[in-house]
Amino acid sequence: MSATYVVLQVRLKPDSSTAHAEFIVRNHTQETWRAAEGFGFGYHLFDADTGTLIVDGPRVYPERDIKPQETMTVRLDFELPAEDGRYQVRLSPMRENVCWYYEKGWPFLLVEAVTKDGVPALGRPRVSSSAALARERLRRGIGRALVYPLLTIWRNRGLIRVMVRRDILGRYRGSFGGSFWTVMNPLLLMLTYFFVFGFIMNSTFPGDPSRAGFALYYLAGMLPWLAFSEAVGRSPSVMLEHRNFVKKLVFAVETLPVNLVVAGFVSELFAILLYSVFLLLVRHRVPLAVLWLPVLLVPQLLLTAGLSWFLAALGVFVRDLGQILGYLLTIWFFATPICYPEESLPRYLAPLVSKNPIYILVRGYRAIFLHNQPPAFGSLWKLCLLSAVVFVLGHAWFYKLRKSFADII
Repeated sequence: MSATYVVLQVRLKPDSSTAHAEFIVRNHTQETWRAAEGFGFGYHLFDADTGTLIVDGPRVYPERDIKPQETMTVRLDFELPAEDGRYQVRLSPMRENVCWYYEKGWPFLLVEAVTKDGVPALGRPRVSSSAALARERLRRGIGRALVYPLLTIWRNRGLIRVMVRRDILGRYRGSFGGSFWTVMNPLLLMLTYFFVFGFIMNSTFPGDPSRAGFALYYLAGMLPWLAFSEAVGRSPSVMLEHRNFVKKLVFAVETLPVNLVVAGFVSELFAILLYSVFLLLVRHRVPLAVLWLPVLLVPQLLLTAGLSWFLAALGVFVRDLGQILGYLLTIWFFATPICYPEESLPRYLAPLVSKNPIYILVRGYRAIFLHNQPPAFGSLWKLCLLSAVVFVLGHAWFYKLRKSFADII
């Protein structure tokens, strides 16, 4: 250990923003601390939220040489900013024109302060190190990364509700069918694929060669895909479509990709309702396992939101992303056993396909609706973990780049 500290007092002077610190420090090194060689004590004042150095304060030098295991008493004043904010003051040994020892891993005295309405307040002083602060920042960063996206959605839930309603109604404004096309569009798309694969290619459902059996098998796989592909496919252009909102400083732009996710989710709820009616007509019941559906919807929404945030931010810089993504989604669709039986895949592709998150969702939907069973938890927990990671990283990516959106758009 290079140095130890005993805090005598750290206090604010009466009716002042100047703080006085007094502490005893012991030399645990093998070298003598000499003022003649530039050794002394000083302080650095940082903005606690950004880590920006604000003040490189004055120094205090020892009155005599401090030999190994000897102590010295340090008395040092530092000024706190009048601007509101959180601050960190690092009181540390240093050598003039050589280094600050806290940057070399030495412990230092840390004083945290808060200025609110122009009035400063000191926290309890403690001994820390650069490594300890880095670990604290990492823990706080992980905590914020996990919580902040959800808080953003919750705080702007009213705005999201209004924007989703506006998106759904405005998409078909002036058309004869109006908002009814929200249901008809995915339904017609599903019927088209069903006609191609069920009638022209004569695909059948394993264990049930009837047309109705294949329709149930196929449509169960389309339920998660339609909501996912709608949001992800539109996300690269969402910032450009709402450039007027992006240029407003007070608008929460991170809600724009979320609007697409929620709009796709609303469409899926209608599709699930229609599918349940179809089940009643064909099998005369809706399975009780449908109660497991939220277990699939949560990771599905997290995965979709994370990818939508990522692609929305990237689409601002890569204008061709929307066209490229259309082809990628088509490949993704046909690489997932939605329109054809899983058993028709070659065996050597099975390990690769099993890592497809949409495939896990498709199998889960089919287990619930067709087999009256809960999803396979062996793959579901991996999907949940992947979805949470994509959700957090997608939001972090969007949050990092959003400051430059207004300049580029």
